[in-house]
Amino acid sequence: MKRIFEIDPWKVTTHKFSTEDKRLQESLTAIGNDYMGMRGNFEEGYSGDSLQGTYLAGVWFPDKTRVGWWKNGYPEYFGKSLNAPSFIGIGITINGEKLDLAKVNFSDFTFSLDMHQGLLSRSFIYEGKGVKVKFEFERFLHITLKEAALIQVKITVLSGNAKIDFDSTLDGTVVNEDSNYDEHFWISRGENAAARTIKVETKANTYKVPRFTVLLKESLRHNGQIIRGDVTTDKAKLSEKFSVNLHEGESYDLEKDVIVVTSRDVKPDEQDEKAAALMKKLQAKSFAENLADHTAVWQKRWDKSDVVIAGDAAAQQGIRFNILQLFMTYYGEDKRLNIGPKGFTGEKYGGATYWDTEAYIIPMYLCVTKPKVTRALLQYRHDQLPGAYHNAKQQGLKGALFPMVTFNGIECHNEWEITFEEIHRNADIPFAIYQYTNYTGDDSYVKNDGMDVLVATSRFWADRVHFSKWRNKYVIHGVTGPNEYENNVNNNWFTNTMARWLLQYTLERLPKASKEAQARVNVSDKEKAKWQDIVDNIYLPEDKKLGIFLQQDDFLDKDIRPASSIPKDQRPINQHWSWDRILRSPFIKQADVLQGIYFLNDRYTKEEKERNFDFYEPLTVHESSLSSCIHSILASELGKKKQAVNFYERTARLDLDNYNNDTVDGLHITSMSGSWLAIVQGFSGMRYDHNQLRFNPFVPDSWDHYSFKINYRGRLIKGYADHKEIKLTLIKGEKLMVTVKDKKLELKEGETTCLKD
Repeated sequence: MKRIFEIDPWKVTTHKFSTEDKRLQESLTAIGNDYMGMRGNFEEGYSGDSLQGTYLAGVWFPDKTRVGWWKNGYPEYFGKSLNAPSFIGIGITINGEKLDLAKVNFSDFTFSLDMHQGLLSRSFIYEGKGVKVKFEFERFLHITLKEAALIQVKITVLSGNAKIDFDSTLDGTVVNEDSNYDEHFWISRGENAAARTIKVETKANTYKVPRFTVLLKESLRHNGQIIRGDVTTDKAKLSEKFSVNLHEGESYDLEKDVIVVTSRDVKPDEQDEKAAALMKKLQAKSFAENLADHTAVWQKRWDKSDVVIAGDAAAQQGIRFNILQLFMTYYGEDKRLNIGPKGFTGEKYGGATYWDTEAYIIPMYLCVTKPKVTRALLQYRHDQLPGAYHNAKQQGLKGALFPMVTFNGIECHNEWEITFEEIHRNADIPFAIYQYTNYTGDDSYVKNDGMDVLVATSRFWADRVHFSKWRNKYVIHGVTGPNEYENNVNNNWFTNTMARWLLQYTLERLPKASKEAQARVNVSDKEKAKWQDIVDNIYLPEDKKLGIFLQQDDFLDKDIRPASSIPKDQRPINQHWSWDRILRSPFIKQADVLQGIYFLNDRYTKEEKERNFDFYEPLTVHESSLSSCIHSILASELGKKKQAVNFYERTARLDLDNYNNDTVDGLHITSMSGSWLAIVQGFSGMRYDHNQLRFNPFVPDSWDHYSFKINYRGRLIKGYADHKEIKLTLIKGEKLMVTVKDKKLELKEGETTCLKD
């Protein structure tokens, strides 16, 4: 655990600069607008250790798979989000000395991310020979003008005289640190000094993946007036230089406006004209006016989604930081996009889509965004069904197999034990259809496009199981469950349970599907009979003596001992142990059996939940970012309040406190919804199964109270709980019956209903 930023309810701020923590600092100050994003790099440049990172949503490259031993069915490439051309550069020289915080003397350093608006600011005092100069930077990525980035620097000479040389740059020569073959993925397609633009294109590939063309345009302003320096260009680079002389007490402000357009939206031969029009629109307003427009949109978002915590500033900061980063990554504006585990904050995981979206993001987004946002995520998977059919065919199987990692529906991950063994995702992803239908009450999707997904994935499972004559049961061999510290196991309980659930749900929904959908999927009576037989006879391992569901066959053969037995200097084990030792150990990376109990919560008794929680949680090392939230929610339900709060703190501040010592390479975006779920589904006990909205709240001892808002079937509801009472306010919408602590309450628009705790 390492905390480098101060505690503040609405800001992430530090007054210290450590070269050792530079990459960690960059991750924690990343910003985005769900069109593009970047790490918290310094505009003036930095010569020390740093990951210069800018990323454009939906822009990626199929990097050739690099493995030691090829296996039939392996993906041909590893898809990765590209480190895009950098446009923040404003090189600065003071009286001949280059401004570089790795080398110069400076004081009064402040670096801050304002969570109200996603505004990044930084200031410090440069101390040179006979001169002191204060620098103040501000930067944001426009929410309403997605292609626009705005940077402002204010320079004030505190003592002495200063000649300031500026060098504003656009740089398309950047490379990915994780390139398999040290490749440069960008090639120049022209520079235009007069227009202040560069155009780059991804290099050619042999995988029929479209190439992306990106145009960047810059313009400089001082006091609102466009200024023009001397421009030079090189391949994929542009530099605009000018100088100012300032005396003691004088100030100078420079605004750098940038437009970024890609071939995802604008054809390459139309990009120059489009960029010019967007720049004109941007510069019709000042930096302050654009920031005001941007902030107004953020305020509307916060009005619907903010979670207020009184009595614990660290918990408050954690939940807001996570909501901010989620919304900066994805807000449903582009149906072609999804949510990568690192978002716009780093290169790890390739920036692609995982099952995290359906399992962790959708349960939150259902409650804090409009239904169309979740619907877009469902449609994203439907639109990629052709790729899923391809993936299954590659393995010699029927139906469709959704990928573990993807940009276009085609599997592009290069670890066999994850890619082709962690197939539980092929039920987790369709489970989102169930969640959407259950929460919104809207069954129009499951009746139509959703049925394509359910049937295609059901056909995969019906072919992937096999019948064991010895057990007289259907079994599933050679899989990896959510616990990735076990590979190639047989009869993982979670995988078998979710496969069974999917087949059962598909059979239940088929008769209710539209006639068009039924005709399209064309499920025969023979298929239905086979699916039902699997549902009735699939093997679900358990140990009746212990009263638990077995994570997989032979799990109890392991050296069962608690994770607390691991010496502290060997944690996390994934950074200290060999992979062989991890696989043989009893230690669990994240919720596995407990993930299934969380998903299908209403199907298990409290006693079953408690026995499994008490057995598996002590074995869990929580070295996945997706682990703590599930344990927090179940601990809340079981009355284990102290554990629930501890797990919340871990998931809420996983990155802010660098719990797993891995935030330097980017934030854990898709697990950030876990902090919201731990409060709303955990502490407040919200459930929405069986067409019934229920709450069973408690308040952590260290908190005074907390509140949140949810959208539920056309209603906006505010929930509030302190140590004495519970309040529900129907802010907008038709009256609704809810259950709070087993008591029925009627909510009416504009009224607050109270229940003494």
